[in-house]
Amino acid sequence: MLKVLMPTLMGFPTIWLSSPKWLWPTATAQSLLIAFISLTWLKWTSETGWSTSNMYLATDPLSTPLLVLTCWLLPLMILASQNHIYPEPVARQRLYITLLASLQTFLIMAFGATEIIMFYIMFEATLIPTLIIITRWGNQTERLNAGTYFLFYTLAGSLPLLVALLLLQQTTGTLSMLILQYSQPLTLNSWGHSIWWAGCLIAFLVKMPLYGVHLWLPKAHVEAPVAGSMVLAAVLLKLGGYGMMRMMVMLDPLSKELAYPFIILALWGILMTGSICLRQTDLKSLIAYSSVSHMGLVAGGILIQTSWGFTGAIILMIAHGLVSSALFCLANTAYERTHSRTMMLARGLQMIFPLTAVWWFVANLANLALPPLPNLMGEIMIITTLFNWSPWTIMLTGLGTLITAAYSLYLFLMTQRGPAPNHIKGLSPFHTREHLLMVLHLLPVILLVVKPELMWGWCH
Repeated sequence: MLKVLMPTLMGFPTIWLSSPKWLWPTATAQSLLIAFISLTWLKWTSETGWSTSNMYLATDPLSTPLLVLTCWLLPLMILASQNHIYPEPVARQRLYITLLASLQTFLIMAFGATEIIMFYIMFEATLIPTLIIITRWGNQTERLNAGTYFLFYTLAGSLPLLVALLLLQQTTGTLSMLILQYSQPLTLNSWGHSIWWAGCLIAFLVKMPLYGVHLWLPKAHVEAPVAGSMVLAAVLLKLGGYGMMRMMVMLDPLSKELAYPFIILALWGILMTGSICLRQTDLKSLIAYSSVSHMGLVAGGILIQTSWGFTGAIILMIAHGLVSSALFCLANTAYERTHSRTMMLARGLQMIFPLTAVWWFVANLANLALPPLPNLMGEIMIITTLFNWSPWTIMLTGLGTLITAAYSLYLFLMTQRGPAPNHIKGLSPFHTREHLLMVLHLLPVILLVVKPELMWGWCH
């Protein structure tokens, strides 16, 4: 654990002490080094399931893929932000990269925590850098409104969780995942216990987000700069799924009855947000709503509490993290050139940027779950589990898959095909940096087809 955490912490003095000329190359190189070191976690040697460096930080096969995803994303965020942050004063550039590095530190400590209360503190701490990135570096004036939504939705959901955790500490005497995972199940039978159950999960359902408490997400995504959108879609939403997986282990007897409304809401959300995607005009907003749709499927898979559902959820979370982040990068490259997120104004780009059209095509196919990509693997596993739970769900999930394919096709056709308007003929060409960025996003997705056990190793 410390082999990744220490170099990340050493990044802070590096960022502030390196010369302005070498700031971006140094930050990118160091974060890439950390990303490659984190790949060593995938080589699993522990028999017990947990690999601990000390009492409070440990990795297990559930957190490892998410930790690697977190570390992989920092160099990509730095690469993506380079163009629009570079003209700013050097102190502001340093602050921006520092916020990204601090976000990675908090996320590593959140996914690696063995104490639930430490996970909770880091879960909340990720709010601060994200909020500063959205409200300080966002593009439009609505960014303050988006920041307020983001903060209050997340905090309102998190406060009941804190109370629930303090009650759990009082009842069991410990909040260590290592102990709670193997301890006797709690006797939960009263009305108060049902409220405690809801308190444990609502914070994570808001973070995922579940349809109904999702309004903060499109706002935050649309107003955030590219790195904010990337980390929000790729990792911060996954904190919700990870937290639910950790908590569901303890909530067992009650979940069978109480999970019903949440599963139905998640499945209904797939249809509703998919339909919203079909009539979006704003590029980033469409990708943000597609995230809500995919995470609804993940929420359904987790709430059912079968090993298939959990496996499908983690595969879909990793695959969606990479693909959604790639789509936000592509949307940003188009925005930097055309200065518009409206799809009608930036269409027919295939004629001007043919290689970028290939990246758009691959990212869209991954987003609509093309076989044999891990997105399909995760979705099929969750849909099968849901069908086993209740055959009626196939109507919702099947229709949801159809709508996903429809809006992905709509996104590709609107931005890439058709005649290019006259006002976008003289755009600046793409940089190698942007093509590298797309390769680093999409290559892991394609390589995971060959060795998917890296994601579901915890189920064996």
